[in-house]
Amino acid sequence: MPDDNARFPDLLPEPVAATLPGLVPGPPGSADRPERTPLVAVTGVTGYVGGRLVPELLAAGYRVRAVARHPDRLRGRQWFTEVETAVADAAEPAQIRAALDGVDIAYYLIHSLGTGHSFEERDRHTARVFAQAAREAGVRRIVYLGGLHPHGEELSPHLASRTEVGEILLASGVPTTVLRAAVILGSGSASFEMMRYLTERLPAMTVPRWVENRIQPIAVRDVLRYLVGSAAMPDDVSRGFDIGGPEVLTYREMMQRYAAIAGLPRRLIVGVPVLTPRLSSLWVSLVTPVPAGLARPLVESLVHEVICKEHDIARLVPDPPTGLIGFDRAVRLALRRVQDADVTTRWSSASVAGTPSDPLPSDPDWAGGSLYVDERRVTVGASPEALWRVIEAVGGERGWYSWALAWQVRGLLDRVVGGPGLRRGRRDQGHLLVDDAVDFWRVEEIVPGRLLRLRAEMRLPGLAWLELRVEPGPDNRHTVFAQRALFHPHGLAGQLYWLTVYPFHGVVFGGMQRGIARAATTVESARTDR
Repeated sequence: MPDDNARFPDLLPEPVAATLPGLVPGPPGSADRPERTPLVAVTGVTGYVGGRLVPELLAAGYRVRAVARHPDRLRGRQWFTEVETAVADAAEPAQIRAALDGVDIAYYLIHSLGTGHSFEERDRHTARVFAQAAREAGVRRIVYLGGLHPHGEELSPHLASRTEVGEILLASGVPTTVLRAAVILGSGSASFEMMRYLTERLPAMTVPRWVENRIQPIAVRDVLRYLVGSAAMPDDVSRGFDIGGPEVLTYREMMQRYAAIAGLPRRLIVGVPVLTPRLSSLWVSLVTPVPAGLARPLVESLVHEVICKEHDIARLVPDPPTGLIGFDRAVRLALRRVQDADVTTRWSSASVAGTPSDPLPSDPDWAGGSLYVDERRVTVGASPEALWRVIEAVGGERGWYSWALAWQVRGLLDRVVGGPGLRRGRRDQGHLLVDDAVDFWRVEEIVPGRLLRLRAEMRLPGLAWLELRVEPGPDNRHTVFAQRALFHPHGLAGQLYWLTVYPFHGVVFGGMQRGIARAATTVESARTDR
């Protein structure tokens, strides 16, 4: 796609605020910039949309407060030093009330997509707590991104829950904007990744009847534009708005159009009437990196025809001069970002519900119970730079440098019990940030050139970490590679788990250490030759 930027100027990177003149404060120094710029709070900043919205709000001239349970995990983001941070769980009244103090506009980007049982009550409780806190804090507007849904039909549990959350926020007494979107097209979005992998991996497929349902997809850039523009809505506006792109397509048409754009042969797609949403989600999780727990609500939303019934938002947030982004251009932009390794957030950006988020226990005198440690050190004939380059690229396409079958089986077993498995991959194959997903791990700490600490998000009867360190060697031509696996068991099941897997550590972790050492030596040799 060498000419896409020239053929489609709206694919060029630019803040969405560039097409919202007069609606946003504008960057510092703008002639019409208000003396006091509004303070905006954004929840869900570790998620797919929230992580992309923050820099757009900053570019629009707003002051931004990022609200998260663990704001320190945001420190690798380029915008981290430009925002305020607030530590808060949105479901805790006192915490979220303090986080919203002094805030003008609050973005509610929280939902329990793919988080197991009782998510409806969790969503309901969190929305009510947030609504009350926003009212008490004097917030001028709440902005919420929900799901587009048909009227008069029985909705899937997840779509019904998202609809209910919108209704709770609208009833809060605070002017509220509820944006309702269907399939969001963008690099790294769960909907896009699901369509992408189904189309690329299956030249012929049998599919459920819902592939014939009509959908009005929307580019993530247009979603961000509506979100930013909603901050400036008049105080007397409090309602929901349907948002969608300029085209209505069936899922079958979307896959065929994707294949044409990606240079693939036309796909053979045969509809069958027997695949229920549950079976469909298992099928999707088998073919794509999207786990069944996340695939099911996505599939259930496709069971309905989701088409915008109105476009009233254009009166308040006018369409851009070049129009909304169509399907083909949205796919081209997403693929360009994937190819350029410029995917800023992915569907896996949000932590997997139910997985541990505890920090590494302080050692050596940690008093929290049993802590099993497998520690290995080896001297590598490579520079620290070469060794770090290999360490930072572990996982994803490059794998784990040891018994590949064992890792694949462990990943498959994790997916069977509802975990992310190995196919979640990485956001960027060469570079990592704190809180990045790496297969069934999460980056807990990274010190460039020195330390990578991964926290396990696989289903385990306990907590687990993997540390990879670069330490000075005996001379300039050698480096020490220190590797440490830690496990804090939960109950008898955790104790038995450790005893069961420990005999394999020599093969798995020992092989991993040797593989990384060899790869670092190869990188060093190539660097020396050049």
